[in-house]
Formats: sequence, structure tokens, C-alpha cells
Amino acid sequence: MQNHQFPANFLDSLSNEPGFDRQNFIEAHQKSESPTSIRLNPFKKAESKTGEQVPWCAEGWYLDTRPSFTFDPLFHAGAYYVQEASSMFIAHILKYIKTNEPVNVLDLCAAPGGKSTLLNSALTPDNLLVANEIIKTRVPILADNLTRWGTANSIVTNNDPKDFGGLTGFFDIVLVDAPCSGSGMFRKDPEAMDEWSPANVNLCHQRQERILADVYPALSEDGYLIYSTCSYSHQENEDVLDWLCSTFAVESVRIPINSDWGIVESQSPEKKAWGYRFYPGKVKGEGLFASVLRKRESSGNLSSTKSNKTQSNKSDKELDLIKPYVNDPSAYHFFKVNDDWLAINKQHKDSLNILQQHLYIKKSGVRIGRLAGRDVIPDHELAQSIIINKDAFEQTELNYAQAIEYLRRDNLNITEAKKGWSLMNFEGQPLGWAKLLPNRVNNYYPKELRILTSPRPSAKEREL
Repeated sequence: MQNHQFPANFLDSLSNEPGFDRQNFIEAHQKSESPTSIRLNPFKKAESKTGEQVPWCAEGWYLDTRPSFTFDPLFHAGAYYVQEASSMFIAHILKYIKTNEPVNVLDLCAAPGGKSTLLNSALTPDNLLVANEIIKTRVPILADNLTRWGTANSIVTNNDPKDFGGLTGFFDIVLVDAPCSGSGMFRKDPEAMDEWSPANVNLCHQRQERILADVYPALSEDGYLIYSTCSYSHQENEDVLDWLCSTFAVESVRIPINSDWGIVESQSPEKKAWGYRFYPGKVKGEGLFASVLRKRESSGNLSSTKSNKTQSNKSDKELDLIKPYVNDPSAYHFFKVNDDWLAINKQHKDSLNILQQHLYIKKSGVRIGRLAGRDVIPDHELAQSIIINKDAFEQTELNYAQAIEYLRRDNLNITEAKKGWSLMNFEGQPLGWAKLLPNRVNNYYPKELRILTSPRPSAKEREL
């Protein structure tokens, strides 16, 4: 940060923002580094190697030093997600708005997937998560991160917010982590300062209003809208809340917070809508604004449409070969996309059919694999899922050096394992597939995910 200067007029523009302390803010950016934090995957129960807990997220932990995550097999196994601590506040919000009834949840601007995996952690199989990314090139990383998280109750889409307008009242919770001017990331990403300007703040404000207006019909009556940015500017935060309260029939929801956390509670000037501001120096994290609104009107109802497709006898026979590889297959709806078999929690079958009619779907549930004759060729998604029946496969436990070789898609020398398809595990966590043959090992780790960098980490770097 020492080599970067705040943009002209930036600090002056924040002088009247709630809770802003100019000197404390400057010192936080000049004298302290962005803390490193991770959030554990509650579905994979890996051994936690953690330090101080993030106070507003039970599964969030600060690390004393930043390791080389690229060279940690548990990262690739989806045992945890590297996420900025302030962003984990969404987990705290969910404790106060999520009902016990099944809910449909939308993360509208989802890539790379931090808040999607956080939302997913709070959901049961009865709940459905739709993670959408507007920018096509950012969709693969979102899909990969949800694959690592391992559940079957998520769907990844690639749509503009206006495409959700036809899904009237479909979602009970909508998270809009809106594109913003990015001032909250200045400490973590100093280059973001080069793009900041008052004009860009105003442009972001207009974009945020358009996004919210486009998605609003998709929120159910009495449903919750979570709005967040990584900006400090009131134009992108409290002013947007006032606009929402003036334009739509919504009410602000106040979220209880602990005064020791250092979060600044604010209210919008006109409608007194509640917001929560995070400032480096006051919290152990980066800049964030978050708020919750509850919809008090109906945008109409979406008629449920059930699929008329029926399984052919051939498909029934194929399913008999597929189902043994899934734990409790009666809990899932199985379907084919081209030659691949997929599974999603059974209660979301009709929802999937509805979404297919309105959205461009990039990933649904868990891809199980395909058949070659009577042999199942398992998919990488199955290996990293929590629905896999591990007893149906041989498993090979890799040491650290072998795991890195596997993740680099290098040749492996494994002689003691049984031949055939094998789950390649590290500390009990599946990384992917390999096929063990009498004289070699075929490494099936996906080419697009392999580690490309060459430096080997030290022992200290491997400590989490």
C-alpha cells in the first residue's frame, strides 16, 4: 500500500460517511496488511488447522500467515474456501432471516463463488441454491467452486438479471452482491484505486438500481433481499436503500450485531433503512456494506410446470447401473444431459424444469458419469461430491508429494493399490479419479484444473 496513493478527493468524499475515521482508515491501509481467512466446508469435515475464529461466522477462521493455497491438496478437495472475512457476515444475516421451511435462494452476481458456497453451507437438501453469473468467462470458476463444495442442491446459470423477471416470486431469498466501485478492496487490491472516480461511483449506482429492478419480480412476497457492496460510498449503499424503499413495497430488517465486532450500523437518510459498514482498522477484514430488506407485496405467481418426459426402458436399465454409485439414490432425481447422467435432490425436480424454461443453465446438481457398455465412467463432480457412495469404489490414499503430482496431472507410481477406477484421496478427502492399470496409472484429474506452476512449497507454507 505504501507505493499507492488514494485517488484525489477520495478521503474527502468519505468524510461524512457513517463511522468513517479518517486517521484510523489511513493507518489501516498504510501500516497493516489484509488478513488471510478461510471458511471450512461443513459437509466435508476436514481436520481444521486454524487460528482465530471470525466472530460473525462459525466456520470462518483467520490464519496467522498466508500459505500457498495452490499447493494445499485440501484446498483442491473443497475442504475450505479462501474468503475475505467481512464477506462472511452474510452467514450471520442468514441466521435471522432463514425460515425452517424449504426456500429457493438466488445469488445473482455469484462468481467466483465465495458467497454461493457460504449460502450453500447454510442450506439443507430441501433448499435450492441458484448461483448466477452475468459474465460468461467467469462462470467456469463459479461452477468449479460449487463442484468442490460437493452438494447436489445447487444450479449454476449464466444470465442477465432481466432474465429472472419471468420467474415471478420464485425465490425466497435473493442476494445481490452488486458490482461496485470497489473502494472496500483498496487494501487487498491497491490497483483498484486506479479505477476509482466519482463518475464511476455514480455509474455503479445507476447499474445497481437497474440490477435490483430487474430481479425484484423474482423475489416472493415476504421474501428477503440481501444487498451488499464492497464500497464505502453512500451513493452505492444508503442511497440505494432509500431508492428501494421509495420505489417498492419493502421494509428494512435490522440485524443484531455484537458491539465488540467493530461493525458500524447505519441508517439511510430518508427511509432510515438499516445498513452495516465494515472499515479496515475497525474490523479484522476489508470494506463491506450489507443490508436486508423484506418484500411486502406480490409480483404475481409463477405457475408450476411439470416435466412430461418419461424414462425409457433403456434409461431404466442404465439407471440400475448408475444408482449404486450414489448414497441413498431414492433421495435424488436422475436425468441425462447428452450422454451424461446427473443427479439433483428429488424435491427440486420441478424447480429444475421451471428454471430450464427461463435460464441458461451451466451446471445442475452433480454429474455422475456416463456408461460405456455396462461400465460406468465416473465424472470428476461425483468424486468431489458428498453424495458419492465411496464403498462402490477402490480408494487410494496419497501422501503429500503424491497428491501434488496428481494435481499437476503428472505420472504417478502406485503399485500397492488394487487395479481399476480409484478415488485419489488426501487425508481422506477425494481429489478426483485415476485408473490403475497393471503397468501404469491413468491420471483423470481435469486438465483445466491442474496445477500449472512449478515451485514446490516449503514445509512452513504447507501449514494451515
